[in-house]
Amino acid sequence: MTGSTVLVADDDAAIRTVLNQALSRAGYTVRLTSNAATLWRWVAEGEGDVVVTDVVMPDGNAFDLIPRIKRTRPDLPVVVMSAQNTFMTAIRASEKGAYEYLPKPFDLKELTAIVGRALAEPRGPQRADLDEDGGEAIPLVGRSPAMQDIYRMLARLMQTDLTVMISGESGTGKELVARALHDYGKRRKGPFVAVNMAAIPRDLIESELFGHERGAFTGAQARSAGRFEQAEGGTLFLDEIGDMPMDAQTRLLRVLQQGEYTTVGGRTPIRTDVRIIAATNKDLRQLIRQGLFREDLFFRLNVVPIRLPPLRERADDIPDLVRHFLSQAEREGLAAKTIEPGAVEAMQRYRWPGNIRELENLIRRLTALYPQETIATPIVENELGPMSEIETGTNHEADSISGALEQHLSRYFDEFSGALPPPGLYQRVLREVEIPLISAALGATRGNQIKAAELLGLNRNTLRKKIRELDIHVMRRGSV
Repeated sequence: MTGSTVLVADDDAAIRTVLNQALSRAGYTVRLTSNAATLWRWVAEGEGDVVVTDVVMPDGNAFDLIPRIKRTRPDLPVVVMSAQNTFMTAIRASEKGAYEYLPKPFDLKELTAIVGRALAEPRGPQRADLDEDGGEAIPLVGRSPAMQDIYRMLARLMQTDLTVMISGESGTGKELVARALHDYGKRRKGPFVAVNMAAIPRDLIESELFGHERGAFTGAQARSAGRFEQAEGGTLFLDEIGDMPMDAQTRLLRVLQQGEYTTVGGRTPIRTDVRIIAATNKDLRQLIRQGLFREDLFFRLNVVPIRLPPLRERADDIPDLVRHFLSQAEREGLAAKTIEPGAVEAMQRYRWPGNIRELENLIRRLTALYPQETIATPIVENELGPMSEIETGTNHEADSISGALEQHLSRYFDEFSGALPPPGLYQRVLREVEIPLISAALGATRGNQIKAAELLGLNRNTLRKKIRELDIHVMRRGSV
């Protein structure tokens, strides 16, 4: 609402200037301060319609101030900014009752839009503070934009019972996200029960989930509680949900629809109170098209979708992850280690098919097996193997070939613009581009034709044929 007053608190004069300009242009009256004491005085005197504040200021912390603001003026929305862009920062902002959390650097248009929403929909107290545990656990690590989006999404979900579907490749941390939702949510005092659908024999999944009565099947000598009963009042994490058989999918759908289930061999419906979080590394929509997953169950589970990016899409987070895993290894009794910057850069070039789990295992291996206090670059490059070499070499060669191709095509199009091309132009262009492209792939793989074929997307025999036909020189490196 234009004409409203925004109270801005940040000890960085440049940020105050930028916010003043952006919010003033949006039609707001802006009051600026560099300290928490002045901000609190303005709030206590009834000034301002929304607060935009940094977390750390010279004379205080916004997380200590927000509860006081909420007690004094419960309808005053507070937007928190922070350069400490961690998962715990987002969670603490949510715990304290902040309207929104924005990691620095932020988009001015986004901040202005958030202020507008906060003014249009003022909130009262939303949450009670979580119990302090005396220290900051870091269940999720990373400061990349992709992770910031996930942190903010999780902060909004903490105090809800909404069903969540987490998707991502193996090793991206799906169970870690599920545990964070439980451990920092309103069900944190209840149990967290995880079950992996892919690890259970298909004929035992229903018994595993819903329990069974004595005599329900051969070998059932006593009643057994299922995972739903074990998770009562807490969270049930269904990992690899795409591997669930159709019969079990039907029973799970009934639980989600009616809030009750029956044990295998039982007759009396049992009411259940659990929050469901599911996860998959498969394309469930493709499974639906193949008749392997129920569409109605998918929509019941996919209330809030969260996609975890593979590590190759968030390479900027690797330095933070490396430091985290080195510290974790030290806490577990392994030797304290440092790592060369070049070694971290080599990790950032690697594709990480095993994602974060592969990185964690590498750090453990380096810490346990190498006696040096500093992990050197050659050691990491040796551990990662030729994949990092191919990645680096291919990028440079691809840039070169891309430029050459652009020059070739530009020259031909300029030459024959407005006229029919001469006979044989296609083969002429193809030959001029194909030879350097294949040569670049062979150079990047040091003559390994199997890997070069993979890079080019060709069959190995097709590549061999082209090498012979085009008379391309191959670097020899032993048998290939």
